[in-house]
Amino acid sequence: MEGLDSAQLRTLAAVVAEGSFDAAARLLHVTPSAVSQRIKALEEAVGQVLVRRVRPCVATEAGRPLLRLAGQLALLEREALADARGPLAGGGLVRVAVVVNADSLATWFPAALARLPQRAGLSFDLRQDDQDHTAELLRDGSVTAAVTAQREAVQGCRVQRLGAMRYRALSTPEFAADHFAAGFTAEAVAGAPLLVFDRKDRVQHRFIRAVTGRPLDPPVHYAPSVPGLSELIRLGLGWSMVPEQIAEADLATGRCVDLAPGRHLDVPLYWQHWRLASNVLTALTAAVRAVTTERLR
Repeated sequence: MEGLDSAQLRTLAAVVAEGSFDAAARLLHVTPSAVSQRIKALEEAVGQVLVRRVRPCVATEAGRPLLRLAGQLALLEREALADARGPLAGGGLVRVAVVVNADSLATWFPAALARLPQRAGLSFDLRQDDQDHTAELLRDGSVTAAVTAQREAVQGCRVQRLGAMRYRALSTPEFAADHFAAGFTAEAVAGAPLLVFDRKDRVQHRFIRAVTGRPLDPPVHYAPSVPGLSELIRLGLGWSMVPEQIAEADLATGRCVDLAPGRHLDVPLYWQHWRLASNVLTALTAAVRAVTTERLR
């Protein structure tokens, strides 16, 4: 097989990123027919179906390595063009896709982006997913880097431990008096309304099992917003595990109490990124490590 066509790889990346052939055509300023022809030609060259034609379009197992290659080539190409043109020519934007868990995005991760030198030349595409699932986007080539709970390096990536995010069990004093007067017991937990970010979020259930020794299934409210979930706790609708960086203010003012004093849950976090000689990735990794050294356990 001859070398892969760069235009076809860019088209593959556009189809998966935008979710459809029509949307990819608009992004690339070509016709949907041209997009279809490029994908078909790439699939014929590889001898495999590379895109599942569903809504949204997703890469097949065979398409994932090519999607990752397309992203790596695009990053290196943009860096090279920016360096060649120089600051007087505007340099151009280097786009970096990163997936981060919601609690990191609500606490320390923005500070890492703010530390980047010459960040005006960077365009970030931030994705959000649970820390136990963020590595999936690295595997399929959708993102360049990830904050993840996975310590094993994804193929083609480097991994570094960042530290641990500490969580504490919070509720209002009134909620605690109503539901946990006898302490954080299995009986109390089983009946007390629990606030959970989404159906991927297992932090609360891991803490329940660690403290009570039982895999309990209390009534649940789902609230897929970090500020929203915190406000629901303050309004007394339930209890939840809250990152210590967020919990400290409510504990200090007495708006919330710790339901299990002396107990907490530490979630180790790792930084994984493509194994590339990239100035952008080097700078981003340095910024992430500097901030997490200060803010994580």
